[in-house]
Amino acid sequence: MEPDAANPANLAGALRDLAARLAAEAGELTEFMLRPWNAYQVAIAAGLFLLAWALRAVLAPRMHAWMRAREGWPLWRLRVLIVLHKRLRMVFFVVLLWAAVWAMRELALPSRSWLLAILANLSLAWLVVAFATRLIANSLVRKTVRYGAYAWVTLRILGLTDETERLLGRIAVELGEVRISLWMVLQGVFLLALLLFLARVIARESSARIYANEELNPSLRVLAVKFLQVSLYGAAFLLGLRAVGFDLTGLAVLSGAIGVGLGFGLQKVVSNLVSGVILLLDRSIKPGDVISLGETFGWINSLGARYVSITTRDGKEYLIPNEDLITGQVVNWSHSNDLVRLDIHFGTAYGDDPHEVRRVAKQAARGVARVLEDRPPVCHITGFGDSSVDYVLRFWIRDPSGGITNIRGNVYLALWDAFQENGIRIPFPQREVRLLEGSEVLTRRAE
Repeated sequence: MEPDAANPANLAGALRDLAARLAAEAGELTEFMLRPWNAYQVAIAAGLFLLAWALRAVLAPRMHAWMRAREGWPLWRLRVLIVLHKRLRMVFFVVLLWAAVWAMRELALPSRSWLLAILANLSLAWLVVAFATRLIANSLVRKTVRYGAYAWVTLRILGLTDETERLLGRIAVELGEVRISLWMVLQGVFLLALLLFLARVIARESSARIYANEELNPSLRVLAVKFLQVSLYGAAFLLGLRAVGFDLTGLAVLSGAIGVGLGFGLQKVVSNLVSGVILLLDRSIKPGDVISLGETFGWINSLGARYVSITTRDGKEYLIPNEDLITGQVVNWSHSNDLVRLDIHFGTAYGDDPHEVRRVAKQAARGVARVLEDRPPVCHITGFGDSSVDYVLRFWIRDPSGGITNIRGNVYLALWDAFQENGIRIPFPQREVRLLEGSEVLTRRAE
């Protein structure tokens, strides 16, 4: 490559020469295509395309009705049929083209079917690319890989790869000792998209296997999946840069500068990232735990690199920064086990037998569905109040994720029903006003 190719004047001259050469070649190609047998091949290809369009118009509705009647088929098989149905016209065109090429070669006319053979190869390659890229879930990556593959196979079949590479290599930008050409950028985008897709597939399959391993702790599973994802995506990025010839020595200096910037300018972000790793390592919380942080009560839905997702009973999802879970007080209702003891405070009138009150209260609590029988409820007197004898009823449950307020409400309701059946009264504060002899109010009433 010329050492002064990046010079704007030289580049403009090269582009003018290329445009003139392309115009001349386009004229020669037009004259060449107007030759009788070449024109016949173009006409045959156009006729085959119209025939493919007609076949698709006739058979596509029938195929759609047949697909709708396939009940109980695997989902992957139906998806393949849907993709085939969308590209039915292209499938018919490819089949008809290859049939025409075969027929002309059998008729000893191979030299007069070369254009049809090129069209058949191009159509088949595009069809294969269209089917293969449907495996990519991300739409942006899928389009990048698809159109890049379209361009590459087209140039490859037409034999224009060397000329295209030289042209794109001349369009470049020099940054010091680093030269970045358009060809390098296109290669990098395509390779990065392909490598990221492969990394995503491997990460997804590996994550499914890790999550299915019951021998690992839930926190360890999340940590292993996060480490695997970071490693795979980082390796894909570095391999893509290395494949296009990018010098990675400068990247080390850049990463050091980025690290210093993260330390000073993104302290909260880094703190949350480190706190997330600590939470995964010490296993203080894990997916499925029921926790309360301040006024937030719910169960952990997922552990992220920056935050923890908590879903409450009313369907709200709170994203709590990892730093808050490290520095704040967190109540983990299911850290070592899922047993939770709940207390209910109530009072009865002084005229009721406290022994009978305790018996009735414990029997009422045992009748609630979620109260454990192997840990029977207990009831104690806690004091003598102004208007009532005060009690505390304690009982155990095993499913705090099912809610705390609702089980307390059910036990209160059971106490109310039991007290009504047994004649136990729940007093309320009362005040008695007495008028003393000689008071002004009493004197006025006497007058």
